[in-house]
Formats: sequence, C-alpha cells, structure tokens
Amino acid sequence: MSSVPPTEPAGLDDLPQPYLLFLGDVTEAGFAKTAFGLRDWASERCVGQWSCGAAIDTGLPTVTPGEAWAMGARGLVIGVASPGGSIPEHWIEALVEALEAGLDLVSGMHTRLSSIAPLADTARRLGRRLIDVRVPPSGLPVGTGRPRTGRRLLTVGTDCAVGKKYTALALAKALPGQGDAVDFRASGQTGILIAGRGVPMDAVVADFAAGAAERLSPDAPAAHWDIVEGQGSLFHPAYAGVSLALLHGTQPDAFVVCHQPDRPHMLGYPDFALPDVTEVIELTVRLGQRTNPRIRCVGVAFDTSRLGADDALARMAAESARLGLPVADPLRGGDAFAALVDAVRAVSP
Repeated sequence: MSSVPPTEPAGLDDLPQPYLLFLGDVTEAGFAKTAFGLRDWASERCVGQWSCGAAIDTGLPTVTPGEAWAMGARGLVIGVASPGGSIPEHWIEALVEALEAGLDLVSGMHTRLSSIAPLADTARRLGRRLIDVRVPPSGLPVGTGRPRTGRRLLTVGTDCAVGKKYTALALAKALPGQGDAVDFRASGQTGILIAGRGVPMDAVVADFAAGAAERLSPDAPAAHWDIVEGQGSLFHPAYAGVSLALLHGTQPDAFVVCHQPDRPHMLGYPDFALPDVTEVIELTVRLGQRTNPRIRCVGVAFDTSRLGADDALARMAAESARLGLPVADPLRGGDAFAALVDAVRAVSP
C-alpha cells in the first residue's frame, strides 16, 4: 500500500505491545482520544483499561497492571491528554505501580516521562523503558513552500476532537481498495502510536512547523495519495497555529472538513462557539492557496456518534444539500461515505 518512506519518530521501532490503556481521572471523552483511537484502530494491541477514578469507559476490560502483565501486556500507554500535555502529580503513584508490575510506560504528553524523578528512578532500578512519542525528529527545516509531486489530502476541523484522525484513517483504508496508492500520515501522538511513524506537530518549534509538515508528506509518484491527519482548528483560540502550519506545509490538493454537529461549543472553551462549516471551507481555501492554488474542499465528515441513526442521516443529508458536497460519517459508512471516497478519487494527479 505504501510507496513513500515515512518519517520515523525516535523510539517507536520496538514499542512494548500489547498495551494497557491508562485513563487517569478524566471526565470528558474528548480528552481520551488516544485511548479511544487505539481501541478503535489497534484493538488487537490492547488488553484492557485502567484508571484512577476516570469517568469514561472504553469498553475494554478493566484490569490492574499486574493482571494486564499476566494477560500479555508489556506497555502501559497514557491514553488521555490534559490541556497543555502535563502529567498530573496524582497520577505518579499509579504509573510507578505499572512499572513495578513489569510494564514499560508509553506517553504522548508534552511532559517527558524521564523528567519525573519517581518514574525515572523506578525505571532505572527495574530496567523498564520510558518512551515519549511526542518528540519531533531532529534536523527539521523551515518551510520552503516549494510544490511537490503526488496528491495530498488534509483533514481540517471546526474544533479539536471532531474526527480528523478517524476520517484520515478511514479514507486511507478505503482508497487502496479502489486501486490508489495511499499513505496515512500521522501528525499527533495517537496517530503515531497507530501507524508507528509520523511527526507530533504540536511539539515542533513554531519556526519549523511548516517544514515538518513538508517532510511529513514528501515528493511522491503523481498518482500517490498522502492522507494527512489534521490537528486543531484554524478557528481555535489556542491551537490555530498548528493547523495553519499543517495547511501551508502539506500543500493539500484536497481537504475534508470534520465536524461534530451536536457540539455546542469548542471542547474546553465554553465561551467559543464552533464556526460554521462554510466558514471553515472559505478560510481553509483562502489560506491554503498561499502554497497550493489548486486546493479545494471535497466533502465533510460528521462525527454522529452521539446521535441516533435517523437523526444522523437526516442531518448529513441536509448539510450535503446545503453545501453541494458529500457529507458522511466515516464510521457509519454506507453510500454517503462511498460518495466521499469517490470525490477524493476524482481529484486529478
């Protein structure tokens, strides 16, 4: 399927699998994207979940680190992300327990595991590994804006956690069945854990972010697709910078807008309403034309996981009629998603 060598993040060539997913004590599913992403796209690598008071549930068996080790687990993945990517002090005791049970630790947080003395000391004493995946590769260049060969699609969003990763994975899975050569390009910690490669864009120094996106999606054969996982939103009060760097650096020929139609406001930002999908399309085209004048929207992906089937289908049909574009939930599939895949394939090399 893949014809272009991917960027390899340090330390991911030998991840300690299978995993026990640690849920911490989070109360909103949107902050547990890593746990749910691994459950949905790498379930064969997950033996269960464990928490210290979390109010969410992945549906996997709840087991202790010792029980997980006996079931074959070799690594504990921190499956949640707090704002700012810090590791709360009250998690440390649980993480030490996992090390003592025989598990290595895998984290996608900004805080380095080795910077936390109790974890570093315990890992050193027991010979365990502390693996951080939110570490960008060295030697990243600044962006050039130079056109590259191949075709690229970027998923963009009205907010964080609205399905950009899921949509990219679903499209990357569907397109090869139609004869296209495709690579999924991961730009966040969960996508990297699923794919085993990528660049954690939100950990890259700002001056090099567009260059990192260029390296993430290099020159390729004319008919080849890079399906790039988007991050954040151009309208987000905190994370728009990452979104813009991905847009300029990947130079997408096509993009899909991802949206959760029943979300009242931005996740964790109740004072900020979600932008309308048309606003996202217009701004993405305007800014994206700076590095690719041919950029265009090919469709919309809805996250309808909290809606009933009839309501979901009605909302997607209405939005499709309003926009004149295919609108689909990649996880529901069906004719709507097939139409979205066809719209992607229609983009000329």
